[in-house]
Amino acid sequence: MTADELRRAFLGFFEAKGHTPQPSSSLVPNDPTLLLTNAGMVQFKPYMLGEEKPPWPRATTVQKCFRTVDIDIIGTTARHLTFFEMLGNFSLGDYFKDQAIPFAWELATTVFELDPERIWVTVLDNDDESIEIWAETVGIARERIQRMGEKDNFWSMGPTGPCGPCSELYYDRGPDYGEEGGPAHGGEERYVEFWNLVFMQYNRHEDGSLTDLPQRNIDTGAGLERILALLQGEHSVFETDVLRRILGVAEATTGKSYGADAKADVSLRILADHGRAMTFLLGDGVLPTNEGRGYVLRRMIRRAVRHARLLGFEGEITGPLVDATVETMGAAYPDLVRQHDFLRQMAGREEARFGETLRRGLDLLDDLLGKGDVSGEDAFFLHDTLGFPVEVTAEIAADRGRSLDMAGFKERMEAQRRRAREARAAAGAGAAAAGDGAAAVAPVFAELLDASGPNEFVGYTEPVSAARIVALLDKTESIGRAEAGRTIDVILDRTPFYAESGGQVGDTGTIETADGTLRVLDTVYAVPGKLILHRAEVVSGHVAVGSEATARIDVARRERTRRNHTGTHLPHWALRDVLGEHVKQAGSYVGPDRLRFDFSHHEAVTQDELDRIEAMANREIISDAKVRHYETSKTHAESLGAIAFFGDKYGDIVRVLEAG
Repeated sequence: MTADELRRAFLGFFEAKGHTPQPSSSLVPNDPTLLLTNAGMVQFKPYMLGEEKPPWPRATTVQKCFRTVDIDIIGTTARHLTFFEMLGNFSLGDYFKDQAIPFAWELATTVFELDPERIWVTVLDNDDESIEIWAETVGIARERIQRMGEKDNFWSMGPTGPCGPCSELYYDRGPDYGEEGGPAHGGEERYVEFWNLVFMQYNRHEDGSLTDLPQRNIDTGAGLERILALLQGEHSVFETDVLRRILGVAEATTGKSYGADAKADVSLRILADHGRAMTFLLGDGVLPTNEGRGYVLRRMIRRAVRHARLLGFEGEITGPLVDATVETMGAAYPDLVRQHDFLRQMAGREEARFGETLRRGLDLLDDLLGKGDVSGEDAFFLHDTLGFPVEVTAEIAADRGRSLDMAGFKERMEAQRRRAREARAAAGAGAAAAGDGAAAVAPVFAELLDASGPNEFVGYTEPVSAARIVALLDKTESIGRAEAGRTIDVILDRTPFYAESGGQVGDTGTIETADGTLRVLDTVYAVPGKLILHRAEVVSGHVAVGSEATARIDVARRERTRRNHTGTHLPHWALRDVLGEHVKQAGSYVGPDRLRFDFSHHEAVTQDELDRIEAMANREIISDAKVRHYETSKTHAESLGAIAFFGDKYGDIVRVLEAG
């Protein structure tokens, strides 16, 4: 099978077994516990935890995955990759081991036509149930079923979250690849794991404890590249059709032949892996930065550039690698084809930026290595002053038989972070001394939360609400009463006033008691998500703590602001369509009179692009307007109001929406 045929065969098999095929989710997960999507089950986590009801009981996917743990060993083995595709079938509270195990055996032996006598399986050492299913239901010889510990046969997506025991399938490639003894005792290159069946039963908490999930689930992961190597009779994943073309471009570009030199082969494999990985990260909206997933991308591009230089190639390497990836995988992932120019451009920009850094850093590092090992101080200078990654310093030092004082480097990095924290703290203290309300009265807010708890926001459904005044504040001082003409901060037990958040301005309006009236000038969070503060002027009479009140927002102003908030989705969509899907919102101002939309892009927007964005907003989004607006707006009426607010320019869209 080719890679395309394997994807179709896997999905088709499980669709015939009642599974609903689902598209791959992004490499950027909607999960704060993960840096990058590392398994097929990530998109199904809410269903497994019982947080959401699954729309189908069974699903199957080919999922894009990325595991940073393997970056340092890429190229040195025949099977490890950073980016890879995971074939998976999932039961969300439906079937369990009794069906998952026979499914895997049937697919492996009848569809993949792997020799059943060469398949071994492992189970968690106390999982007698799985052993009986493998032996009695499937019929595999018991001597090819091995018990192993939690390190090998208990799987979790991360430090916390869904987890459970697993059973892994291995293929024996024969005595030419190492010692016999099965997966538990034999050669690692001989017994190749190609499928992991996870019996998701537990939820791991931050303290390490396990509790039962609401229902038992099945999560399997079969590495596409590893299965391809078996099916195509190749020793290495790099020699399969999904990677060999990319590796071939690395050969042609650098002028080196794969297989001629072991050290050069490592660099060529790194170029193939990193070229594919950088293309997919860029395609899912990751841009090179100095932290998080952006740093993973930056590190991969820079490693690729360095290994091209090690092969004696001084020209552009990322462009050909991106081209090869798009050509190889564009049929399965058409977004790569659509973004091809952008992917090439962004990788090339990072490569060019690193070129000068690499030259200067290598010159200095050469001198240092000529004298001996690299000190932590020197590594920190290379990193902090020249922007030379410490990982590259460590790799080059190891290549030259030298060491790097990583502990000393980390000590200096921590000292720098400590100085930064102290500077921020000093800046905060200065703001408090200067009378910054939020900084100065934070202890007062903490006391209020302890005494009366968070206030309740009711503004989505109640533009006018009954309330009670919990506190009146004049900067750092709590006061019991305020007379006309005084400007104060007011805390209510419940409020319809929306606090400034996400770029949208806070509400204004009035708070009325039996004894006086307040004009609310602004609404902000005193404690994010917990305590809403109203900045107000007493315009008549007096107000006092404990008074019953009527809180009333300026509804017309709120509606104008909401329309502008919804309106931000229009330029966002048009910008992504014209400039590329890498465009992400980077801030905004949303008020009753105007909106401002900030976004990330690698260069200034040209007048031609602005004209196209305007034309799209005026005409070209009409056909998709309903779908795209309904996806990003709470109500039909709000969408109509948002577009109508823009005036005649969007009149055509309004008519389409009203008609349909």
